[in-house]
Amino acid sequence: MSLDSVSSQQHAPVNAPTATVQVIGTRWAVAAGHALASEAGARVLAAGGNAIDAGVAAGLTLGVVHPDMVSVAGVAPILVHVARTGETFQVSGVGPYPRASTVAYFRERHGGQIPPGLPRTVVPAAPDAWLTALERWGTMSFGDVARAATEHAERGFPVSTFSAYQMATNADKYRRWPTSVSLFLKDGRAYRAGEILVQGELGETLRRMARAEAKAGGSREAGIRAARDEFYRGETARRIAEFHRAEGGPLSREDLADFRVEVAPALTTPFGAYEVAACGFWCQGPVLLQMLNLLDGVNLAALGHNSPAYLHRIVETVKLAFADRDAYYGDPRFVAIPAAGLLSKAYAGARRVLVGARAWPDMPPAGDPHRLAAERRREAALPLAGGSAPARSGAGTDALDTSYVAVVDEAGNGFSATPSDPNVDSPVVPGVGCVVSPRGSQGWLDPEHPSVVAPGKRPRLTPAPAMAFTGGRLFMTFGTPGGDVQQQAMLQVFLNVTVFGMELQAAVEAPRLASRSFPDSFWPHAMAPGKVEIERRIPRETRDALAALGHVVAEWPEFEWRAGAVCGVRVGPEGTRWAGADPRRGSHAIAR
Repeated sequence: MSLDSVSSQQHAPVNAPTATVQVIGTRWAVAAGHALASEAGARVLAAGGNAIDAGVAAGLTLGVVHPDMVSVAGVAPILVHVARTGETFQVSGVGPYPRASTVAYFRERHGGQIPPGLPRTVVPAAPDAWLTALERWGTMSFGDVARAATEHAERGFPVSTFSAYQMATNADKYRRWPTSVSLFLKDGRAYRAGEILVQGELGETLRRMARAEAKAGGSREAGIRAARDEFYRGETARRIAEFHRAEGGPLSREDLADFRVEVAPALTTPFGAYEVAACGFWCQGPVLLQMLNLLDGVNLAALGHNSPAYLHRIVETVKLAFADRDAYYGDPRFVAIPAAGLLSKAYAGARRVLVGARAWPDMPPAGDPHRLAAERRREAALPLAGGSAPARSGAGTDALDTSYVAVVDEAGNGFSATPSDPNVDSPVVPGVGCVVSPRGSQGWLDPEHPSVVAPGKRPRLTPAPAMAFTGGRLFMTFGTPGGDVQQQAMLQVFLNVTVFGMELQAAVEAPRLASRSFPDSFWPHAMAPGKVEIERRIPRETRDALAALGHVVAEWPEFEWRAGAVCGVRVGPEGTRWAGADPRRGSHAIAR
């Protein structure tokens, strides 16, 4: 089978991939957003590594072979399930704004914008997230799990059709920065599918980390910490900070040296016979839990899969949860978040009454999780600075986003991670070989917004993996790229499996929709009131029925990459591992 699971054509697929065979194993499975990342994870599992070793190997490889969507020095929120203890942990794979990044900085130096380039840099969290997971729950060394990523960087790899499409579409964005031109353009044009992309400096960055590990001696854990210190305190940190100093960027060596990810128990909510886990309010992960609470107890099966009534219910549920996201979510170290109220079933019950027979024409009002009330009192609503409002737009965002990796090993350990940061938002750092997290694009300059920019504060992150459990045991690891579509796509796939009984691959490939009736997470936070984007495999009569209910329906192609690229691994009742890989972006699954 070709490593590029979509096709080998020279140009972008017309979003009409062929059906993918359901992958099933008896011991382990891995599914990721690129075939070479899945192969890296499978290589580690075959060598005796566990799910965490394999997930880190696949995640690092995504940063090399999928640079249009992921950076080695980007973000990487992670969920880990430890089968032996039954515990599930979140790793906060997003870094904070540098000390120099303030609202005044953006208003005075950048005209009130958060522009592409170094100004939107936050501290890169992915290296620490991968190494923290590896140190705490893995069994292998950094050098072992980084081997595939390092080889692909140094020797080169064939660019996939999906990446070639994205890189060609965004070629002008690379031309903003000489360091990006020299790496990501070939003879002044974007790389074509099948051409070999070599990233020697990135390979050397990974080797520096591995050499630091080897020199440390002592325990496996001490070596991993040495690899981490090389990135955040050693030569790599020096190169990043010096580039920022020379180019007027905000990131300093002190910002890098002081950074640590957080590890905490995952947030969870029950849904029927299942329990679903997500990362915390520093990302949009709890949106999935809120949507499930709003749907818990609703007879979704009786509405009929992808019927007008069912899709209307999904869209209106999305709007309610995303209204709360906009009103309350932010870095918990800076924002007092009413987490217990937001995730309570009583609050969901109060909010559920706002789902009516017709669509909300705009984003609904936020609720009041303090009083467990359907709507926040008017006097309690946060005013927008200067009376401003989110920009209105009928178009979807053109922001690139993310990839994903899911692993379940033979022991039942689970790994779910959503690494990100595309190579078009910021310049490649010379001597490092990749962009350094431009995730500051997900901040606000409105001082009343819970995710307003502040030094040391993390932007509210869109990447947000998930897991599900039943009977006290791991049932599924799942996630997707897609920006604000992530939790919407994950919800639909999860319901396809748990409510409508689909096999995982069929659940992934089933047609989807997405609401845009809320401020987009990416700067400048445009919104399209009432807009619903729908893959046209959903029949026209269904789309017309939704329009009659007040939805502003926009047609997507049959298979649309913006609809997400959900991957997952489900554990069957007999202990099998069912892997699902979304063909919308050329994802790939391997099982044994």
